[in-house]
Amino acid sequence: MSSSLPDLVARASTLQSPAGRAVLGITGPPGAGKSTLTDLLLSRLGADVGHLPMDGFHLADVQLERLGLRNRKGAPETFDVDGYVATLRRVQSDSGSTVFAPGFERDLEQPIAAALAIEPSAQLVVTEGNYLLLPDGGWVQVRPLLTEVWYVEVDDALRRARLIRRHVQFGKSLAAAREWVNRSDEANAALVAATRDAADVVVRLR
Repeated sequence: MSSSLPDLVARASTLQSPAGRAVLGITGPPGAGKSTLTDLLLSRLGADVGHLPMDGFHLADVQLERLGLRNRKGAPETFDVDGYVATLRRVQSDSGSTVFAPGFERDLEQPIAAALAIEPSAQLVVTEGNYLLLPDGGWVQVRPLLTEVWYVEVDDALRRARLIRRHVQFGKSLAAAREWVNRSDEANAALVAATRDAADVVVRLR
């Protein structure tokens, strides 16, 4: 278990190699701090590091409505896992051209096509998401495409409080936010927690 940012930055730096592009996965349950850690790494590793968040592969609300999955948004089946895997494969193998990838707009709670660009100069790409180690369905194809996977965890009470605050910030009432966290986010968190032991590094955040 490691929680020293300088140590983590140093470890991530060692993954970079002129021989080929490395992909570092950051995983953990909702609200654990995956994006926070990713942002810290990106700010310290320099401009030649790419970023591929899994959130960009959320299905748009119009598709969730069509599939009857709107109330499950954030669950494994509400992502375009095949699109994510295909993009990871391009990132891993196609280092000679720019790879455009979708981002996720928090204010809209919707994916945005081609919002991100991974340049040929990037020898390391950081990708973060809940389900990088999930051993089910199309998710099982993700881990072989990642050089290392780090699992981020934090005290559960703090994690839940962060999630409730986030949902309120983006438009839910406090009651609706608590209901969503207890029903949906915590079910997803349990799935992710079961993958913890498959990670290369466990990062304990405060």
